[in-house]
Amino acid sequence: MAKRDYYEVLGVAKGASADEIKKAYRRKVKDLHPDRNKDNPKAEAQFKEVGEAYDVLKDGDKKAAYDRYGHAAFEGGMGGGRPGGGMGGGQGDFSSAFSDVFDDLFGDFMGQRGGGGGGGRRAARGADLRYNLRISLEDAFSGMQKSITVPASVQCGSCDGSGAEGGAEPTTCPTCSGMGKVRAQQGFFTVERTCPTCSGMGQIVKNPCKTCRGAGRVEKERTLSVNIPAGVETGTRIRLAGEGEAGMRGGPSGDLYIFIEVTDHELFERDGPNLFCRVPVSMSTAALGGNIEVPTIDGGRGRVQIPAGSQSGRQMRLRGKGMPPLRGGGVGDMIIELAVETPVNLTNRQKELLREFEGEAQNNNPESSNFFSSVKSFWDSMKG
Repeated sequence: MAKRDYYEVLGVAKGASADEIKKAYRRKVKDLHPDRNKDNPKAEAQFKEVGEAYDVLKDGDKKAAYDRYGHAAFEGGMGGGRPGGGMGGGQGDFSSAFSDVFDDLFGDFMGQRGGGGGGGRRAARGADLRYNLRISLEDAFSGMQKSITVPASVQCGSCDGSGAEGGAEPTTCPTCSGMGKVRAQQGFFTVERTCPTCSGMGQIVKNPCKTCRGAGRVEKERTLSVNIPAGVETGTRIRLAGEGEAGMRGGPSGDLYIFIEVTDHELFERDGPNLFCRVPVSMSTAALGGNIEVPTIDGGRGRVQIPAGSQSGRQMRLRGKGMPPLRGGGVGDMIIELAVETPVNLTNRQKELLREFEGEAQNNNPESSNFFSSVKSFWDSMKG
């Protein structure tokens, strides 16, 4: 049976770029993989055919030969840039083609973890740590210097973080040659796994340090001084670079992230830069007006003028008495909200005075008058 045109197999035009050929190959192997086509007996053959086509078209020399001579370029000893004529029956180099795509997909990731192969791998970076710190609203207002104790891994002093006794340098892993990964042939494709000898490090320690047992780090509590800036709020994150967990075998340390939680205050409620304070006032003060003293977050006092006839829920503003800005902007304000208080535990004389006042009161309660006027209109409409 005559072989199909390789460009037709991959579904690309003859002038397709290397990137277009690679993308087409990825789509094909994904769609035709035998594990996804168990009911299609032709899938495996088509899968191999795609691999054969890609092995030729991804190689510049082979592609040029194929474009000029077609399939005859790899028959009768013409070769395709490799000894022995290249394809060897259609399957011999498929695993190599699949491996190339695997490298394209995962090579960067593996490089980030290991820094490349050949014994020059970068030691593993330590993990980042999180510390939850609770502070009061007063501390968030003024800022503070806080000492915290953090349990973490630190570099081993006995081996200077190398993991080897006496500070000797680790050696390249003989199993993976420093790559941190090994490849195994399974049928017509290659599987890549973490090296079992070095656990992906690319290096081994022949004589492990007795203190850290080859890890290059030990567990130890550290006391750190943290600067908490004024204006922080719940959710603010402070980063201390290099104060996280020490890296394995001399690798760089991670970072420490401090997450701030500002506790609730008994007097003030925060809304961004502004503070709210609910202040109770007597019925007589709300009716007649007057001055009251209110606390401020800095520990001071503020005087507020209560207009006569004030109702519950009325708000007044003290400019610049809120929270300081953390990232630009101006200082917030303090909002005073009045809560008119109904007197309790009245004496007989007080009750008598209130009844006398009630009898004399005319047009003194506009909100009540409007409400009951609306109620009367509602009932009249229902009767109609």
